[in-house]
Amino acid sequence: MARTTFRLRCDAGIDAFAAQECREGLERLYGSDLWREDAEWTVSLSRKPDLPPEGYRLSGAPGSISVEAADDRGLLYGVYAFLRRAALGEEFSALKETAVPAAARRMLDHWDNVDGSIERGYAGASLFFRDGRLSYDPERIKDYARLLASVGVNHISLNNVNVRGGALRLITDDMLPEVAALAGLLRPFGLRLILSVHFDSPMLLGGLSTADPCDTKVSAWWQETAERVYRYIPDLSGFLVKADSEFQNGPASFGRTQADGANTIARALSPYGGMVFWRCFVYLCTQDWRDTVTDRPMAAYDHFHSLDGRFDDNVMLQIKNGPMDFQPREPLSPLFGAMPRTRQALEVQLTQEYTGQQIDLYALPVQWQEIFSSPITGERVLRDLIGQEVGGVSGVANVGDEENWTGHTLAQCNLYAFGRMAWDPSLTARQIVEEWVKLTFGRDPRLTEPLIAMMLSSRNTYEKYTAPLGIGWMVNISHHYGPNVEGYEYSPWGTYHRADWQAIGIDRTRGGTGYAAQYHPDVERLYSDLTTCPEELLLFFHRLPYTYPLQNGKTLLQHIYDTHFEGVEEVRGFVKTWESLRELLPESAYESVARKLALQLANAREWRDVVNTYFYRKTGKPDEHGRPIHK
Repeated sequence: MARTTFRLRCDAGIDAFAAQECREGLERLYGSDLWREDAEWTVSLSRKPDLPPEGYRLSGAPGSISVEAADDRGLLYGVYAFLRRAALGEEFSALKETAVPAAARRMLDHWDNVDGSIERGYAGASLFFRDGRLSYDPERIKDYARLLASVGVNHISLNNVNVRGGALRLITDDMLPEVAALAGLLRPFGLRLILSVHFDSPMLLGGLSTADPCDTKVSAWWQETAERVYRYIPDLSGFLVKADSEFQNGPASFGRTQADGANTIARALSPYGGMVFWRCFVYLCTQDWRDTVTDRPMAAYDHFHSLDGRFDDNVMLQIKNGPMDFQPREPLSPLFGAMPRTRQALEVQLTQEYTGQQIDLYALPVQWQEIFSSPITGERVLRDLIGQEVGGVSGVANVGDEENWTGHTLAQCNLYAFGRMAWDPSLTARQIVEEWVKLTFGRDPRLTEPLIAMMLSSRNTYEKYTAPLGIGWMVNISHHYGPNVEGYEYSPWGTYHRADWQAIGIDRTRGGTGYAAQYHPDVERLYSDLTTCPEELLLFFHRLPYTYPLQNGKTLLQHIYDTHFEGVEEVRGFVKTWESLRELLPESAYESVARKLALQLANAREWRDVVNTYFYRKTGKPDEHGRPIHK
């Protein structure tokens, strides 16, 4: 078979880095001996000012491939898109694509600590930090930057939102030279840095007696800090702030609003084009479990909704996808669509804190497709807001320094999917998983079809053997892995299911806590009516007896028993599917995933037995099919 050969042509002024990435990418795909003047294919890189920022256009004709963009980032993204299409085996002459990112800011938030650990990290130690300083392998960082840029990520938050210890010094002269050096490695790949900062920094670093955002000395301190930071990193994207949350102070500690706190920092960054990414994860984490009036999902809306229009233009509210905390099943946060005069970003979680911790297989694009399809009104869904009110998509990173980046080889798909869906939220989980499987393991249908099917079913399987019908939180307290049905039930975190011997769930209609009323009236009606509420969210919005009949005719209790037995059998099926693919897989990949699946099967069994036994003891009613329950 004749070798495919190429010639690379670049218009004057074309970014040499994009051309280099194109050349090296083709060499990785086709080998190094492929460049000839009389080549079979000519790849042309050119600028086209008619395209939007970061957008690109690919076009093919017999013997030629064109990559066009208005700017350097767009050209780089276009090159990576061409290489992706080549790796998927698409016909060059049929290439035809114009792509523009839906969200301008596609952000990956690392929860890395300067001691080298990662909060909620399941893939080893930090890529960036060791022993209180930045310490990394530059080539590994470039590989990581290429990985992110290849799927369109353009911002990266370096450090944990829970800023503590040495991380405070990242915005000081002590550590800024190191941060600037890292920014220099990321910059050619179109990646801009974000730094997480502590709201109390004026006191903790500046020696002030207060961090009150309305104090002129505090404002001056943030201005001096911004000037210093931008002297080192002129293109810093901005600061990420977690305030008034989980024992971290914020503006409420000084009698001020969330807008007061965010705007003071934003005004310091404004002269440099910097943004404040202000997290809306604000709630009472010292609730008395006896309090049945306070309802944690209502907190973000209560704190922020009335402030719509009072945030400066360079403040972006970062809102978790659901009103709780990255559970396997939640409704969309009611803040989306409720603050049209405020810039917003959607925050999702790649690191699988509540979804198996990169031990259990869980294909997050399935969940994200549902999130982007969640209703805002009777006619609009979240996807309709991306690029308008929602100008950013942020994901909590799932990577560490393990060789395969994510600890679980198949969890790499979640990292890939995040970038692809942040760029284009209309992509389906099937499209993305299929792309990733073929790019990673090749295009042999004997491997791709069973593996794609297994991954697409994994979210539903995990949900079956864990918490039922949107209830959430039945996990071991603190580390959040494995079953503990009442682990949080008497805790101050506000995450209750209130199960007794007759019923389970929280009534969140107007007759209960009133949470459903935070939604648009169309959506409130959907969730409040038992006949229209999606069954997978039934116990999130309603308190129901165990005898309640579901649409399939089963009682609620029998559904709990059945799904937990089914979940274990489906994981057994994963194990068998993976074993059947052994001869088609690299041995190292096969062995690493086989070990994870064995752990998942043991975990699923434990979930089944603990949850089913709990509800048997509550109700005294056995499984209709006589399967063993550990009484």
